[in-house]
Amino acid sequence: MKRLFMLPFIAASAILSSCGNTTNSAAENAKNAIANNYFLQKDTLPFYAPDFRKIKDSDFKPALEEGMKRQLAEVEIIANSHDSATFDNTIIALEKSGQLLHRVNAVFNLLTGANTNPTLQKVQEEEASKLAANQDAIYLNTKLFSRIKSIYDHRASLKLDAESNRLVEYYYQEFVLAGAQLSDIDKIKLKKLNEEQATLSAKFTNQLLAAAKAGALVVSDEKKLAGLSKGELEAAAQDANNNNLKGKWMLPLQNTTQQPALQSLTDRSTRQELFENSWNRAERNDSNDTRKNIARIAQIRAEQAELLGFPNYATWKLQDQMAKTPETVNNFLLKLAPAATAKARMEAKDIQSLINQQKGGFTLQPWDWNFYADQVRKQKYNLDENEIKPYFELNNVLENGVFYAANQLYGLTFKERKDIPVYQKDVRVFEVFDKDNSPLGLFYCDYFKRDNKSGGAWMDNIVTQSRLLDKKPVIYNVCNFTKPAPGQPALISFDDVTTMFHEFGHALHGFFASQEYPSLSGTSVARDFVEFPSQFNEHWALNPQVLTHYAKNYKTGETIPQALVEKIKKASTFNQGYALTELLAAASLDMQWHEITPSDTLLNVDTFEKSSLEKTGLFLPQVPTRYRSSYFLHIWANGYAAGYYAYLWTEMLDDDTFAWFEKNGGLTRANGQRFRDMILSKGNTEDLNKIFVNFVGHEPDIQPMEKDRGLLIK
Repeated sequence: MKRLFMLPFIAASAILSSCGNTTNSAAENAKNAIANNYFLQKDTLPFYAPDFRKIKDSDFKPALEEGMKRQLAEVEIIANSHDSATFDNTIIALEKSGQLLHRVNAVFNLLTGANTNPTLQKVQEEEASKLAANQDAIYLNTKLFSRIKSIYDHRASLKLDAESNRLVEYYYQEFVLAGAQLSDIDKIKLKKLNEEQATLSAKFTNQLLAAAKAGALVVSDEKKLAGLSKGELEAAAQDANNNNLKGKWMLPLQNTTQQPALQSLTDRSTRQELFENSWNRAERNDSNDTRKNIARIAQIRAEQAELLGFPNYATWKLQDQMAKTPETVNNFLLKLAPAATAKARMEAKDIQSLINQQKGGFTLQPWDWNFYADQVRKQKYNLDENEIKPYFELNNVLENGVFYAANQLYGLTFKERKDIPVYQKDVRVFEVFDKDNSPLGLFYCDYFKRDNKSGGAWMDNIVTQSRLLDKKPVIYNVCNFTKPAPGQPALISFDDVTTMFHEFGHALHGFFASQEYPSLSGTSVARDFVEFPSQFNEHWALNPQVLTHYAKNYKTGETIPQALVEKIKKASTFNQGYALTELLAAASLDMQWHEITPSDTLLNVDTFEKSSLEKTGLFLPQVPTRYRSSYFLHIWANGYAAGYYAYLWTEMLDDDTFAWFEKNGGLTRANGQRFRDMILSKGNTEDLNKIFVNFVGHEPDIQPMEKDRGLLIK
């Protein structure tokens, strides 16, 4: 996942107000806090990387507020200029504004996602409404929009280069979609809604993190964990020790509904307890219950869309996406649903048959699926996950797999930098060198799960590439793999391997950015395009040349046997009915939450969820949605509202592109360079549909996706 935020050039800013009764002492303290603040000092590390040794939690609040204050002052100068609006004094000036705020926000977003604490969470919630308010102060500034509109209306006569012209069009659309053309009365209404939504989204993030932590399964009897490997048991014991639960075992929750251990646990009651902990993590009628919060967020979004003249939030937010309309998205999802659910039902029938053969005496439930599906897979393909894991040691996958593929396709090389400070001891930093050995940027990787880390996996920038600002990219990948016990190797599943390739695909998109302007740089593209490079990069995990380079037995150094590789390939379409149905359910649920109108009477969250899935034929009791509404972080806080379909939409694009590679020589430097030049380096400088068609030579074709999923759709 690429972490998305709603702001283009303006990284979530806020209006600052001063209180008339502020004491001299408080003012002096505030002045000192700014003077000694890390973020007010000049960067001294390579690539403007942050020095985490020097950053204090207490730096963020004053630095954020000073950054907001400075940015707003810069924008006011632009808006109130007596000079006629020009590309340089308006558009370029906006691109250069807010650099302090960008710098602070980038580090703050990293830490609140990957290494948060109560102090940062408090700042996050306190500043959210201010950030939204200042964003509105900029986007809803009548004088500023008048200048942008003047440039937009006369852009044909300005003889701008293609990227500059695109930037003008981009700003105009962003301002219009943000409400720049509203009446003053409606602007006031929108501002209030935006502030409330920002506060609730920040609260949701922190509620969910606490709910996931509290939902970890704690076990007192080791027998209840039968089926887990020795390494997994040791890791569970270590997690328990870390939480002052000596003599017990703890299975922390991953972000998705299904949990990895459900595939191995032989005790059915333990499986059920773990599943229910996951399913109900944010629905315990306590302070971490998110349902009231998300129901209000959904209503706010419907009201925002109505103010802006759209029938619903989805219609509003799809204006600048590849799909353009909810109808296009829903038709796309509905086209996939019948074949996916039919295959899922067949898979359920096979699993129930196995349960009956074993005289289980029960009907298949969600907590049984992965356990018995794994047995069916072993029967059909003679493939055991524990047979695979010894060949996937994390560091080997990273350096001899992910990095190696990038070298073979794009000529990149990597050097670990132990002199660059990190924010947590498990984080590693690599300097990335281009094909001509010139420095390209820095890459941080943070792979192991922690209680203070949000669930899932994502990529983002600490520093965004821009020729205008003379910046090279500093990028990070965050995942949530189980950390091994001390002295044990980090052995990961093949799903984890593809996650590493996926997130590094986002990183490549950022590293190959070659834009003048930061607003158009790298991954600053539509949601239903941003997952295309990342999902495309997953394909190289099974490429024979790449696989044999990294898949080495961690004990013997033996390359993964070809017979085992064939098993993996043959099993690649196994359980795809389930996998696709849970994704479709989540995507459909997202769309329906964002197609409500202000006049709709919302039932409780769970009722709405069930009825929404039944309406689209995606309610299968044994196949729960990948994310339940109450813990759907993507859509309530991470910028994927009315956009979760993007994973499937871009899967169509990436499979179609990979089919082109297979027809044209596969993994070669020439093909990699072509993909870099025509896709990865473009940023948001051209129409995204156009650059895709230019590469593959035709409109998106869903058939390669059907083939890859093992589906036959008429």
